[in-house]
Amino acid sequence: MSRDFERVRSTTILAVRRNGQVALGGDGQVTVGQTVMKSNAQKVRTLHGGKLLAGFAGAAADAFTLFEKFEEKLERYPGNLQRAAVELAKDCRSDRVLRRLEALLAVTDRQHSFIISGTGDIIEPDDGILAIGSGGPYALAASRALVECTDLTAREIVERALTIAGEICIHTNTQLSILELKTD
Repeated sequence: MSRDFERVRSTTILAVRRNGQVALGGDGQVTVGQTVMKSNAQKVRTLHGGKLLAGFAGAAADAFTLFEKFEEKLERYPGNLQRAAVELAKDCRSDRVLRRLEALLAVTDRQHSFIISGTGDIIEPDDGILAIGSGGPYALAASRALVECTDLTAREIVERALTIAGEICIHTNTQLSILELKTD
């Protein structure tokens, strides 16, 4: 069995913060080699009582481990997304098991958005838009154009950009799950 067939590829996750609105969405496709193994996987969820949104890309078991460790950090630093993200990244760098995780976690609240890798990298985008996964670059480009040239809501931008990514990336589909932060 070739290494390419064994490799799981999947996912486009996109988060947009715009005009006080926050939306995060993901597609549902999981691809192994040249085969679509699942078309409606749930890769996004709310955290911390609906005050945070998160999505994952990469190996599912590794992503669930990142989710679990991130939720532990949120419990330790309630309501402080930035501190929880930094502490998780530090743990990933120092723990021999964690730093081998082949997954990315996208997390966002009203003020911050971060990409956290299993290797301990953490990135906060300048523009409040982040994208991860196989179709991430397509969704990122589409969402930046939509932010610049339209008055669409954050949710509408996520939906349209993920649809565009799903039409371009063979590892992404248009079975979308989109979440929004609750309004205060």
